[in-house]
Amino acid sequence: MAGNSKQTPRRQRRGSAWYWQQTDTWYRTPPGTKRRVALRDADGRPIRGRENKQAARLALARLRLRQGLEASVEADAVSAAAVSVAEVCSRYIAHCERTAAVGRMHPDYARDVRRMLNRLCHYCGALAVQELKRADVAQWVESVPSWRSPVTRRNVLTAVISAFRHAEAEHGVRNPLKGLRKPPHRPRLHSLSPEDERLIYANVDRAFRDFLFAAIHTGLRPFCELAKLTAEHVEHSPRGMMWRVRSSKTKKLRKIPVRPEVAALARRLLKSAPAGSGLPLFRNPQGRPWKKPTAVGYFLALKRKLGWDRDEVRRNYSCYSCRHTFAYRMLSGYWNGGAGCSIEVLAELLGNSPTVAFLHYGRAWSRHYQDPLWAAVLGSEGR
Repeated sequence: MAGNSKQTPRRQRRGSAWYWQQTDTWYRTPPGTKRRVALRDADGRPIRGRENKQAARLALARLRLRQGLEASVEADAVSAAAVSVAEVCSRYIAHCERTAAVGRMHPDYARDVRRMLNRLCHYCGALAVQELKRADVAQWVESVPSWRSPVTRRNVLTAVISAFRHAEAEHGVRNPLKGLRKPPHRPRLHSLSPEDERLIYANVDRAFRDFLFAAIHTGLRPFCELAKLTAEHVEHSPRGMMWRVRSSKTKKLRKIPVRPEVAALARRLLKSAPAGSGLPLFRNPQGRPWKKPTAVGYFLALKRKLGWDRDEVRRNYSCYSCRHTFAYRMLSGYWNGGAGCSIEVLAELLGNSPTVAFLHYGRAWSRHYQDPLWAAVLGSEGR
């Protein structure tokens, strides 16, 4: 009987150059990590094409010679006994600050990472990495009284895990936190009722009222989008006003139509912030752009004034609740007779991907998601 002439190719030795068909590029995997790093020729260009295996091998050899790398994982990895938790945190904080400086990370996130990791260093910074256990980190998070929210705990653990992953990927430090579980993701679905919205407008000054009104009726991110809007971002079309929005969070530009009442507000604000002035349309009572600390302080004072800080639901309201309110009203058809929009349309308006929009709002609020489920179960009765 003739044997199978097609044999399975042998797996390459660890540390070898390897080819990825999806990008038509040759890569290496640094020892002790799962990252892929493109191999480059002498001119710094990625080596492409399956036929260029020899060139990829030479590039890997040059890289090892230049960096003094050993072929074996054991010789390449840094001993965790020589590295402290404080050193891991310090390296990751420096990495976040460099990344934020070139615009690839939001400065607020970099500051939050620094604050969380400095707190971890006060708790166990002198401990060697090899002595750190998952239970130590879990106990530390539990010990902070102000970290009761699952969302806060998830954010803290994300920063800590990222720091140790960075140390493993960049410095070969073995990660002792593999398998550490975070609380499940819980979207902050707090939508303002029309009554609450009217109550807010009646108890804030005109500048803050305009800012919140625009946030509720456009769904823009309050501080990295709406607060940076200028006259140059406003366009007029035969169908109405449109805003060009570029988020410093996603680095994406989108053009959204705005409702007539928002357009009327924008035209009024354009009189005091015309094109070429460099002024944002929405400014605080002192005439300066809205910043997160200022607006948060205003909203906290508002909740204390209305007694919402003692209410189980309303105490969770924030400026970001305006964005959630817009999402809820779009999905429920609040402004167009009950004909809710689809997740894809909402994603484009919010500047999210459809997946993110669905995970945040679709299951809970979208009739386009719920109605087919009822129809499948009840048939024509569910329509």
